[in-house]
Amino acid sequence: MNNKSKTIASWIIPIMVGVIIAVLPVPAGLSTKAWYLLAIFLSTIIGFIMQPLPIGAIALISITITQLANVLKPSQALAGFGNSSIWLIVAAFLFAKSFIKTGLGRRIAFWLITKMGTSTLKLAYTIILSDLIISPATPSNAARAGGILFPIVRGLASAFDSEPNKNPRRVGAFLIQAEYQGNTVTSAMFMTAMAGNPLDILLASQALGINMTWGTWALAAIVPGLIALAVIPYYLYKVYPPELKKTPEAQALAQQELAEMGPISYAEKAVAFIFVGALLLWSTSNLTGLNATVVALLGVSSMLVTKILSWQDVLDEKGAWDTLVWMGTLVGLAGQLAKSGVIDWMSGHISSALVGVSWLATLVILLLIYFYIHYGFASLTAHITALYSTFITIAVAAGAPAYLAVLVFAFASNLCMSLTHYAAAPAPIYFGAGYVPQSTWWKLGFQVSVINIVIWFGIGSVWWKVLGLW
Repeated sequence: MNNKSKTIASWIIPIMVGVIIAVLPVPAGLSTKAWYLLAIFLSTIIGFIMQPLPIGAIALISITITQLANVLKPSQALAGFGNSSIWLIVAAFLFAKSFIKTGLGRRIAFWLITKMGTSTLKLAYTIILSDLIISPATPSNAARAGGILFPIVRGLASAFDSEPNKNPRRVGAFLIQAEYQGNTVTSAMFMTAMAGNPLDILLASQALGINMTWGTWALAAIVPGLIALAVIPYYLYKVYPPELKKTPEAQALAQQELAEMGPISYAEKAVAFIFVGALLLWSTSNLTGLNATVVALLGVSSMLVTKILSWQDVLDEKGAWDTLVWMGTLVGLAGQLAKSGVIDWMSGHISSALVGVSWLATLVILLLIYFYIHYGFASLTAHITALYSTFITIAVAAGAPAYLAVLVFAFASNLCMSLTHYAAAPAPIYFGAGYVPQSTWWKLGFQVSVINIVIWFGIGSVWWKVLGLW
């Protein structure tokens, strides 16, 4: 299929799905408007997957169609834009902007390399540790893994004469895989580490009435996350080893980069101070009563007052405003689906097919389906939007503890990005470097997925039990 045919198909398929659903008889138990809303919603999700236009544009068109079809009132369609969690993500994007603009993210990574980068394995752990440190403030895992860390990984590979077409296995291929899979884990560890995480929490609130704080998410993720970050690089080191094991030159390279950056600047110090302050306030929200969004906006306001960020920087952060548009649209549509009874109707039909199956078996089956169906997705947010509400509702209807279901599918929404070279925004960046063949990427991705499932949902569920979360 040529590019023109693909473009035509990417338009026709979402439209046809929406039209076909809309003209089918309205099922018993649903209103006509609810049925039409489901048609628009599913058409939107397929549009996100096919992407005839950027997802923000598709979201805007969807809002317009709900008005033209008289399915939603304007206030209902636009209600998602007033949700505080969406503004948390916008603010966190601006935190990420400050890390990149001031160079603090690069400085952290290079400083850690000077202390720990004496071997290829230590280099991998050091890069992943850098990712972990800055992950709470970078909801764009593409910006974190791609904008901050990929140039460092690529530069290190070149420094050791490891190029895609020359000695790729010397160090480059291993470091590429280690950081990508490490980013998969760090994306799951904080509510603000991946743009879709607050969407999980919003959908859980709408479907089950469960509201999770930033601190609760981080506490639930810390044990399985740290174990996964310890195990996965070592596993890759054993099954996909670099040819070069010792890398003392990396420390010299990092020292050179730090020397070129010069002494730590006022702006870097200020960003570090604001970031640490935000972490403290996020993690103590149960004591202070401060909403996570308020804390994030306080941090951004501080950066504006201290001129770390200019208002033009805010306006130029396209990722934040693009996320605001598509996420606001999805939250609005998903909220109205829940209110109209569509989610309950869908989960009721599916759960009736699982009568007689224990809640634990049901949860495991649903987890495996939810996780590995991501082979068919090129976007974590599209995956979450299409499936998250339905899966947690079915699991709870089968008897699974509500908080356990919310955690299982929220973390799986990130960890499934290990699978393919198109699974999430950072994947094409790292795969596109040309170090790792597609067949190897998929093989390692599947192996890592099994490790993550065992750690996060085996050890993790025990940890959540200890915390009293289920």
